[in-house]
Amino acid sequence: MKIAVYGATGFTGGFAVAELHRRGIDLALAGRDGARLRAVADGLGISTPDIRVAGLGDADALAAAFAGCAAVVNAAGPFDRWGEPVVRAALAAGCHYVDTSGEQRHIHRTFERFGPEAAAAGVTIVPAMTDDGGPGDLIAALTAARLPAVDELTVADLRLTGGISRGTARSMAGAADEPALDYRDGAWHPADDVPPRSLAVPGEPDAVRVTGFALPGVVTVPRHVRARRVRGAIRAEVADLLTAVTPEVVETIPATVDEENRAARWLMLAEAGAPDGTRARGWVTGTDCYRLTGVIAVEAARRLAAGDAPPGALAPAQAFDPADFLDFLTAEDVVWRLETLAV
Repeated sequence: MKIAVYGATGFTGGFAVAELHRRGIDLALAGRDGARLRAVADGLGISTPDIRVAGLGDADALAAAFAGCAAVVNAAGPFDRWGEPVVRAALAAGCHYVDTSGEQRHIHRTFERFGPEAAAAGVTIVPAMTDDGGPGDLIAALTAARLPAVDELTVADLRLTGGISRGTARSMAGAADEPALDYRDGAWHPADDVPPRSLAVPGEPDAVRVTGFALPGVVTVPRHVRARRVRGAIRAEVADLLTAVTPEVVETIPATVDEENRAARWLMLAEAGAPDGTRARGWVTGTDCYRLTGVIAVEAARRLAAGDAPPGALAPAQAFDPADFLDFLTAEDVVWRLETLAV
């Protein structure tokens, strides 16, 4: 199998390329700048790289860049601005598609616009295979399965403040243009102004104050968990910092994140309540979220290329066995747990 990485010269895309090379998986480096693509290959010691140059404005060239590939990992954000041409090109080339987007609006539109077309083409599309979107969706599925029925489910990104790349900052700044979504009573709606509340965080002595946020899980989880409501949340102090990321601030942020900040621990938590008051929660935690996103996206693409998922636009837990995928990540210093809480 051959897997292409579009956006191979970017920070996250570079980790995906490195992971494919480390695992000995045949790969194609795709992007807009051939010289930069070659530099990435040279930096990894790839002696005869398969370099495919295609800009986002040339649909034919983009589809040709994916020809002969079983799957493509799209790591070129902001996805709300640049994601759609890559999805269309993957469909035209007949190859499966994975992306590293955490942008709720892009993820929602990908399902709505491309699901039926992907199913008809025999292609599988799995957006949001990142450190938050992938593990968050998978642990939510396992948490919900511990209850006889789910009334409300919260997916929370409870990492502390840390470094972000310029690409991540651009995505967040763009996402601020539209309100976050909540899932309520069978449909997605603009999130209402719910006062912040507290969540107990594994490994921390006190509950932390959280507030609503546009997480990928709000879009993906309702596709496989029947719940009256699904919402997203992050630490309130982190939300305050993110709201300060204006377009002007974005361009002052370094393109990469140093190793010290990458070593910070991230944690995705799902907490669900049943109509009878029974509650369950699960969490996934690890370090180096950018490198891990490369690992997650590559493993997802590899599984799709192996024929492990049905066609269509799928949430992570629809495409992959949740426990099996999380178990795979334990080799990358990832830990996951589930528990049922007392009524």
